[in-house]
Amino acid sequence: MTNRIAAPLLDWYDRHHRSLPWRVSPPDRAHGVVNDPYRVWLSEIMLQQTTVPAVMAYFESFVRQWPTVAALAAAPTEEVMKAWAGLGYYSRARNLKACAEAIVRDHGGRFPDSEAGLRALPGIGPYTAAAIAAIAFDRPAAVVDGNIERVFTRLFEIATPLPAAKPDIRRHVADATPVTRPGDFAQGLMDLGTAICTPRRPACVLCPLATGCAARKSGRQEEFPVKAPKKAKPVRRGAAFIAVDADGGVLLVRRPDKGMLGGMSGVPTSNWTVRGDGETGVEAAPFPAEWTPAGTVSHVFTHFELRLDVFHADVAHRGNHPGWWSSPAEIGGEALPTLMKKAIAAALPGAFPPDRPASKPSKDKP
Repeated sequence: MTNRIAAPLLDWYDRHHRSLPWRVSPPDRAHGVVNDPYRVWLSEIMLQQTTVPAVMAYFESFVRQWPTVAALAAAPTEEVMKAWAGLGYYSRARNLKACAEAIVRDHGGRFPDSEAGLRALPGIGPYTAAAIAAIAFDRPAAVVDGNIERVFTRLFEIATPLPAAKPDIRRHVADATPVTRPGDFAQGLMDLGTAICTPRRPACVLCPLATGCAARKSGRQEEFPVKAPKKAKPVRRGAAFIAVDADGGVLLVRRPDKGMLGGMSGVPTSNWTVRGDGETGVEAAPFPAEWTPAGTVSHVFTHFELRLDVFHADVAHRGNHPGWWSSPAEIGGEALPTLMKKAIAAALPGAFPPDRPASKPSKDKP
């Protein structure tokens, strides 16, 4: 089975691979150039739940500021969070910093070269460990992302709905992964899913694996992968408070490291959580003021939708409030998640220039 899938896939990848800033191309690899584990790791963490176009600018910015894992480990946490702001899924940024520190502290600044060693690091799960092991260290690891799931459910007409089908898919991928060039094999499957084996209207006539594809033979390509029905997301409620001083500065606070949007900057809010509502009125305000309604913003997290009633107040004197006042010139550079930008923009239209594109602008994960 390995040759039936790997040989034509690798031949196709050699001719049609994407040029990406974290990837060494097949011609360069043939001349002895190796992948940088740091760049592979950074790209894989950024690409979780995010698309390649959305990640490109962030990746380039990160490697300019912190070109090595040691440089990232030594960076101030707040600077890393600022650089991450807008990518969403903020637990990844916290784990990114913790992982860099662990690599420097416990491994002399070198990434472990096995799946087991990589999985022991903060923020690296089974998929990321397999991807780094295969791409950076040529380990024959079974790499399975969303694109690869789609390819293999079609190749074998795996009718079990996701996520229950994942173990079966992984077995097929492991069986197909070659000992030689496993990293190129994984990246080839990713590129195939992006360019050819797309969710809608796959270009089967161009696919190097079309001959052996069960779904193509039955004409049911778009029926795979089968997905379990989505559950309706609960709606949580809360309030956000936009205090503006005489110079146009906005009061910001740093959220606790634990919990939703941990470690990020934000405006004061009521105590909403993934499991319960917070107060929605001015009684939750951080201090007495002439708070006036400024609308409601909605934001979709992984497991729930949040609706915040936004209140605005102009304050003549800053007072002794927790947090800091961010000026109009500085607020665009704060480590603000999309939710907080929405709340500020509701009270202060035009506070932010257009954001860099995000793959799923309405969704975030803490």
